[in-house]
Amino acid sequence: MFGLAPPWLLSSRGTPLADALVLSHPEQVERLRLACPEAAPTAVLAGDPCFDRMLAARPHRERFRRALGVRPGQRLVLLNSTWNSESLFGDGDEVPGDGWCGGDVVAALLDRVADEFPVDEYRFAAVLHPNIWHGHGPGQIRAWLDRARRGGLALIDPLTGWRQALLAADAVIGDHGSVTFYAAALGTPVLLGAVPLHALDPDAPISAFMREAPRLDPGASLAAQIDEVIGSHRPLSGPAEFTTSVPGESAVRLRKLFYSMMGAPEPARPASLEPLPLPGYEAGTVTVPLRVLTRVLGPGEVAVSRWAGLRPAAGPDHGGELHVAVHEDTREVDRLELADVIFRDGEPDDPRFGSPSLWTAEVLRRHRGCSLAAYATGPSECVVRMRGEEPLRMVAVPDAGTEDVSGADPAAYASALHAWLASDSRESVTSRARLARAVAEGLVLRTGDRLHRVRVGPLTPPGPVG
Repeated sequence: MFGLAPPWLLSSRGTPLADALVLSHPEQVERLRLACPEAAPTAVLAGDPCFDRMLAARPHRERFRRALGVRPGQRLVLLNSTWNSESLFGDGDEVPGDGWCGGDVVAALLDRVADEFPVDEYRFAAVLHPNIWHGHGPGQIRAWLDRARRGGLALIDPLTGWRQALLAADAVIGDHGSVTFYAAALGTPVLLGAVPLHALDPDAPISAFMREAPRLDPGASLAAQIDEVIGSHRPLSGPAEFTTSVPGESAVRLRKLFYSMMGAPEPARPASLEPLPLPGYEAGTVTVPLRVLTRVLGPGEVAVSRWAGLRPAAGPDHGGELHVAVHEDTREVDRLELADVIFRDGEPDDPRFGSPSLWTAEVLRRHRGCSLAAYATGPSECVVRMRGEEPLRMVAVPDAGTEDVSGADPAAYASALHAWLASDSRESVTSRARLARAVAEGLVLRTGDRLHRVRVGPLTPPGPVG
């Protein structure tokens, strides 16, 4: 049992190294008694402060999701790996009978993510154990995950940001590490990508969890498995039960222990834990070239599905037309000459670009094959310019009865407008007439099963008459 064996707990004289050994559950106390009876008198049942901080931060889940750039209607899938060769990020061989996928599962998963998941419907993040960062070095980790990060993967700080990401997640793909167990304890759907049962104590709660939780099938559709594990999820009772037997009490119990060991009276004020901080905003901008599948569903209504993979696994219901949308900061600069839509994001008054109007004009002049340029000036609006037209502003319309204007990525608005203007029609309607209709009536953008209403209008509203 890791951490509870005599070599960890006893001095060379066979006496306990610690005056107090903090444990979170009576099951651990019993394990300590069996594994190292000499240290059993030092056990103190004081709960789990890490888990208590997460429980206290649950009301801020939506803030954590917004901080990670998760938009309404998007699902956040968190990849989590502990640090040894049999982890999700490891490179060991499959162990017969264990049901472990084996190999570098994270790399294989990320290759499939780009092909199987449209970027407007799913957001991915990765939490890697600090020992992975230390063992390989931050530069190597970022190099290995470079394309995935340019495809929208959020690489979470392993010390300060993983709890918030865990609270924000809709599903976790993990292994036998503690983060995966915490996810299950929080009631989050978990799919196991690495299950090295041979390396675990068969009587430990983590082993029971590994045997019961659903496992990743490497030969089946990853998207279908994620949808299934979320749709059919029923929380397992074991992880929540064995993470701590005294939820919410760790601050009180730990402070009492510390002051008693110092022989000092406790402060009169209540004991408390530091709240989880709100992480900095990470937009998740995708800079790899996007294949955009569109279908005009009706007057001013367009379905948009954007894919970062080279072979998007679009289903038959996507159909429609295909165009290419590329961020101006893409590493694949040659693809800019093939792009139908070129976009970027930034502050509207950034002096480096002059203005959104100037930038859109420069892009169309520089890239003759581009039909539409879009400058996202915020999370719910952009400035667009079609060749031969004046610039327009596209702004998300709040849902009825709310003030929430956060919708799809503004670059998706631009692709919807491009598709609407370029679409064939049984009626003899010119592109300019279609544009006039969009200005008069707006557009409806569909991503997955979510509708986004967008207002299209002049860049500068007309002044008062008279």
